Amino acid sequence: MTRRMICPFCRHDDSRVVDSRPVEDGTQIRRRRECPECGARFSTQETTLLNIIKRSGATEPFSREKVIAGVGKACQGRPVNNDDLALLAQRVEETLRASGQAEIEAQEVGLAILAPLRELDEVAYLRYASVYRNFNSLEDFEGEIALLRAVPSSTTPVNKTQENSLTKTR
Repeated sequence: MTRRMICPFCRHDDSRVVDSRPVEDGTQIRRRRECPECGARFSTQETTLLNIIKRSGATEPFSREKVIAGVGKACQGRPVNNDDLALLAQRVEETLRASGQAEIEAQEVGLAILAPLRELDEVAYLRYASVYRNFNSLEDFEGEIALLRAVPSSTTPVNKTQENSLTKTR
């Protein structure tokens, strides 16, 4: 069932859209509306919902702030600034929204964080992955480090020789 927008002035149960435009980062739409009953104009902002289904079964709205807080712990003492974390959270949200689903499992949020975090800082990635994937032994860390070395991140040099050649060409 489609719900109608009630006029805030006369309480008429319908309005027509006069103008629509995206707001800032494109996650919201601002609509200018007009009431056919009283002729008053008013604005609304619409946002698509993205809910996270937690392990307990409870749902809550997606929060960039929660992503930043969680990843921020893994980045403590690393050369990562607040802008980097905000951009990472935005990338995670865009990835999740691109799935087209209104509800996402919490596990998927963690998976969406891993790739951009690895590009941002591999040490922070390893810290986050150790908690997220529940590493229990030294072998778990060794296996993940072996994967990091086998499949280099697109933003980190493969080895010192490549790093030196990159430095010389700049």
